[in-house]
Amino acid sequence: MSMPLEGIKIIDFTHVQAGPACTQMLAWFGADVIKIERPGAGDVTRSQLRDIPGVDALYFTMLNSNKKSLTLDTKKPEGKEVLEKLIRESDVLVENFAPGALDRMGFSWERIQELNPRMILASVKGFSEGHHYEDLKVYENVAQCAGGAASTTGFWDGPPTVSGAALGDSNTGMHLAIGILTALMGRQKTGRGQKVSASMQDAVLNLTRVKLRDQQRLDKVGFLEEYPQYPNGKFTDVVPRGGNAGGGGQPGWVLKCKGWETDPNAYIYFTIQSHAWGQICKALGKEEWIDDPAYNTPIARQDKIFDIFAFIEDFIKDKTKFEAVDIFRKFDIPCAPVLSMKEIAEDESLRKSGSIVEVEHKERGKYLTVGSPIKFSELTPEIKASPLLGEHTDEVLKRLGYSDEQIAALHAQQAV
Repeated sequence: MSMPLEGIKIIDFTHVQAGPACTQMLAWFGADVIKIERPGAGDVTRSQLRDIPGVDALYFTMLNSNKKSLTLDTKKPEGKEVLEKLIRESDVLVENFAPGALDRMGFSWERIQELNPRMILASVKGFSEGHHYEDLKVYENVAQCAGGAASTTGFWDGPPTVSGAALGDSNTGMHLAIGILTALMGRQKTGRGQKVSASMQDAVLNLTRVKLRDQQRLDKVGFLEEYPQYPNGKFTDVVPRGGNAGGGGQPGWVLKCKGWETDPNAYIYFTIQSHAWGQICKALGKEEWIDDPAYNTPIARQDKIFDIFAFIEDFIKDKTKFEAVDIFRKFDIPCAPVLSMKEIAEDESLRKSGSIVEVEHKERGKYLTVGSPIKFSELTPEIKASPLLGEHTDEVLKRLGYSDEQIAALHAQQAV
């Protein structure tokens, strides 16, 4: 099967999560991604949180599928020469170094343009260029706090809370992938490359836009009618934490199901959408609520919303989360079981759709990883194992025109 990004050559100068998530997705879709790593060490995630001694950690394998690994010491003249040759023949260079690191390496944007005017230089940043925190080192939870997510997550009587989802890392990588593909389309028209960047703060902010919406509403009227604090609670001048309330104007909450006393995930999420109110009443056997003016509008229900949720919770107390969802789905009510990662890993539907895939690794054997979250009618990405450290060094060097003798000499120089 011909893949859409076949022929696109990408230099992957990234490490940890945000950059590797970006380049991995492009590799899934056919790009030739060469991951440049330090000889003898490689990406730090190869050894972080290992479950098998001496074998690449899952942290690495799950972010570097379908890539090639080239070990290269770019501090030495021989390594710089190899990188120059790679830049001349490649389409994209992706990096997530600290500001100025590429310049100090001798590969400023101006130098890259000299080597290849069609090159796209894509960068993961903590904060946008020119931001007053531009020099601040940023990790996942730092980004969630700086991007506004943490201040609006959690319960109103507790501290800000970060999400288990990688809003700062993988999310930024997805944003950068969109930027790279856009720049490649633009190059078809202009013939020129350009710089592309995605900051972790901006990527988190992009996912918290409804909270920015709420801040402006709060500034205007002084309250937010769909939050649990309304109508009897107090609002300050900032968007509050709303617990498990829905963020789109539709009240929702996490409700206990059978077994919650011993199973921390025996819950469902239940949403009370306005247009589904009649169906909700029918599902609960409370059809008298359909036309009752005390219940038949969102505003009328808001001061009783937790009483309604308590009634639903009592209705499902003898049902597992799956049984509860099976009842409500027949009435077209938005809800879902709270799935643990173990349940996700064993979900046959996710296996069938390719969202969870089993991959064979040369050293660790079989492991699970995520597949493409984007589905196509005309192609199915094949998820391959991550490369061993330096596995493709000789292959890449030969492609660049190096002889066996030159390759041996380069290995010897890098080993010093």
